[in-house]
Amino acid sequence: MGRILAIDYGKKRTGLAVTDPLRITAQPLATIPTGTLLEWLSNYLKKEQVDIVVIGHPKQMNNEDSESMQYILPFTKAFAKRFPDRELQFYDERFTSVLAHRAMIDGGMKKRQRQDKAVVDRIAACIILEDYMESLR
Repeated sequence: MGRILAIDYGKKRTGLAVTDPLRITAQPLATIPTGTLLEWLSNYLKKEQVDIVVIGHPKQMNNEDSESMQYILPFTKAFAKRFPDRELQFYDERFTSVLAHRAMIDGGMKKRQRQDKAVVDRIAACIILEDYMESLR
């Protein structure tokens, strides 16, 4: 059984989180420039066994896709073409950034640390992954 990798796709930066090999826990992995995401994934997927890739699906409150999908859909098409053997699933990402900020506050992070958007992106990816894993149970 391989890992599950979560992607919080952003126009500039992308947060990543991954499960342990037994899919018990989720942990933040990295925040990388979005322009290098496919290359980064290529290197990572060569080293680690990942069966499922979950990408945050940005939705509005009325359940319609947000405008961010115009950036995500071309990425998912390129991903599917480059990694045809990997399962790619969308998962609702509403409120993940808010929850990430709340988790940082509850965890006692200082204001300066909470302003680091790369940290927020990693934590948001981790929340997407945790929610996805919970939905499987």
